[in-house]
Amino acid sequence: MRAQPNALLARIEHYATSAAQHIALTDGSRSLSYTDLLDQIAQRRQRLRNAHARRVALALDNGLEWALWDLALMMEACVAVPIPEFFSDQQRRHIVQQAGLDSWIGHGSNTYGFQPTNDTAITQRWVEQPPVLHADTTRITFTSGTSGAPKGVCLDNAALLTVTESLATVVAPLDIRRHLALLPLSTLLENIGGLYLPLWLGACSVLPGMAALGWQGASGFHAPHALEAIDRYQPNSLIVVPQLLQALVNHAPNAPRSLRFVAVGGATVAPTLLANAQQSGWPVYEGYGLSECTSVVCLNRPGEPSGGVGRPLPHAQVQVDENGQLHVRGALMLGYLGEAPSDEWYATGDTGQWQGDAIRLNGRQREVFITAYGRNVNPQWVEGELCTQPAIAQAMVYGEALPANRALIVPASTHITDTQIDAAIDAVNRSLPDYAQVHAWQRAAPFTPHNQQLTANGRLRRDTLLTAYGHWLQSASHPTTEGATP
Repeated sequence: MRAQPNALLARIEHYATSAAQHIALTDGSRSLSYTDLLDQIAQRRQRLRNAHARRVALALDNGLEWALWDLALMMEACVAVPIPEFFSDQQRRHIVQQAGLDSWIGHGSNTYGFQPTNDTAITQRWVEQPPVLHADTTRITFTSGTSGAPKGVCLDNAALLTVTESLATVVAPLDIRRHLALLPLSTLLENIGGLYLPLWLGACSVLPGMAALGWQGASGFHAPHALEAIDRYQPNSLIVVPQLLQALVNHAPNAPRSLRFVAVGGATVAPTLLANAQQSGWPVYEGYGLSECTSVVCLNRPGEPSGGVGRPLPHAQVQVDENGQLHVRGALMLGYLGEAPSDEWYATGDTGQWQGDAIRLNGRQREVFITAYGRNVNPQWVEGELCTQPAIAQAMVYGEALPANRALIVPASTHITDTQIDAAIDAVNRSLPDYAQVHAWQRAAPFTPHNQQLTANGRLRRDTLLTAYGHWLQSASHPTTEGATP
């Protein structure tokens, strides 16, 4: 059963009548009641109409303004395109052109050809022939970049709110009254779970700026700042990626008492981390999802034994084919931007198996890895950039569930020094978004068909390389750059 596209507005209107003075949104210094929220959304809807805005980039830090503009865009059925802060300039230019953006709300718009308007919050540009979108598209979420040019996932309001309603069913017994958004709202998971879900429940979404929560770029996190925010706002729920959970547990072995539900996902979660967190009282529940499936597909439930990534949500169906690949139906994307419409079932590229009525993941068929911060990276993209450097002949990049990506480097000659390799990697890193950068490397002997580390047509044999170098590539420690061949 798909939610109605205006279902969230109806919920907000209900709470504005039945609980008018309950706080809906706060950033720590300014708060809005449900009555205030309706008024603020209405004002921004009118501003969007006045500007004739149709395809709108949202490039703001977490806060009230991000939430209010996002909700106004949803209610107006405009096409909202969140711009992740960690995307590179090249990726942003790609998004502007691919989505045919005519309006921009936030920082940096002048770089991409947008001009000021009579509305101080909205800049615009003329788009003569905007690309054709899938019918009913109201949200384009760009993946975090499995290559240099991230793909746009086209969604409609019904899909967003269907997942919201499913999540509400799962957490209803916990009586969540306050959620603290620790992830960027440009992340679909936090957008749905940290903004739409609290409002659906009549709760409060707490939205401090990212720096106040300890974020330093996309791949740096200072846990004490986040714990101070948790202590200040006393949230009942959080959404985290594995690296954040690890940092929080390391700094606070005794879980904050206000927490009732901490959802963790976005990347593989080590069983040891889950066990340590739960033993320390953190109410952690692992889940699984993809942007193509409107974020959340499976989730462990409170009061149930944990199993893998949990049972499918009420709206979702999951099948496992003969190759172990997961296929999902329910609240799917309309299709990728510029490509054919989505099929009834989406082949995820992930493998897994049923464990009772829950799903246990076994890995991914594709080579894309997901960092500990939940960012998708195609290693071939980064390897290709590295090999453009004269000092580097070959490279293998790895970062699955790690806080910093690592690379095996084959120098162009035996005379290449570590300093030269450092300089080459630094040069490439400057052209990459920070989640794709290489922060540790190690020399390796040449990859060849003879040592089974290269195919005859020049492709890396990753399994063989992981066998040979896995002790370093997959280590849970934080390695520094090493020049010695293992």
